[in-house]
Amino acid sequence: MKQGIYVGSATGQIGYALVPMIARGIMLGPDQPVILHMLDIEPAAESLNALKMELIDAAFPLLKGVVATTDVVEACKGVNIAVMVGGFRRKEGMERKDVMAKNVSIYKAQASALEKHAAADCKVLVVANPANTNALILKEFAPSIPEKNITCLIRLDHNRALGQIADKLDVQVSDVKNVIIWGNHSSTQYPDVNHATVTTSSGEKSVRELIADDHWLSSEFITTVQQRGAAIIKARKLSSALSAASAACDHIHDWVLGTPKGTWVSMGVYSDGSYGIQPGLIYSFPVTCEKGNWSIVKGLKINEFSRAKMDTTAEELAEEKSLAYSCLN
Repeated sequence: MKQGIYVGSATGQIGYALVPMIARGIMLGPDQPVILHMLDIEPAAESLNALKMELIDAAFPLLKGVVATTDVVEACKGVNIAVMVGGFRRKEGMERKDVMAKNVSIYKAQASALEKHAAADCKVLVVANPANTNALILKEFAPSIPEKNITCLIRLDHNRALGQIADKLDVQVSDVKNVIIWGNHSSTQYPDVNHATVTTSSGEKSVRELIADDHWLSSEFITTVQQRGAAIIKARKLSSALSAASAACDHIHDWVLGTPKGTWVSMGVYSDGSYGIQPGLIYSFPVTCEKGNWSIVKGLKINEFSRAKMDTTAEELAEEKSLAYSCLN
């Protein structure tokens, strides 16, 4: 059965990197036929049509159709998965509240269209920043979409953390697992390696034991992951696109097809109060996925250092939430 996949802001940097990955089967696997539903704003209509032409020219065997439109209702019709890439970025001199107000209006239109026209079990991934809070706004305007079906992208930060550990230890990134990103997709997020392991020739070893440098793990490692996006903007003069698109594919792939046994990933999901995080925030937790559902990993030991970091990022999310809700009226 074909899966309809909605990509908002399809001609943007992330969208342009993402659509060929989806068409090639990286998101849903090498046997899953897909129909791409691409949306963009009216001024990008010509670019959108060009992107459709390129997708046809690439002759992807799994791509069974392309909808390229500036009409949000047409874009959302019957989709099974929605990747919300579009959002309003903060510009110089703008107040946070102004940015939030713009995102509220963008997400209101898309949320209403998804609620009315997407498949009943549509899974939603919010990529555009502020991702956690944009996901909350979307939920507000699409009350019939189940809470479990609205998530935000933290996998980019999770992958960045894996990459830093692999680089430090000079091991394959595939041998590192179970890092955690707690909280917000912002510079307050907390990359936590206390439960992370590396597969070595003599079995699984803890990351802490192998790196044997607590100072690095509680300082430089954390700030490198927290500020990686800013470092890329500085070097590239544009934000992370390829790695964000790849992370979006990883997020949906694991959510739909499941996480490997004994492995968890970080996803921005509705807090149920686990680990003392206020319910009703979209907060990044370690999760496992099975049969299209995610579950928060429970019962992990949290030390004092971690507790303080987890609370700081939760406080920022609570502030963002109240700011967003003040723009809803």
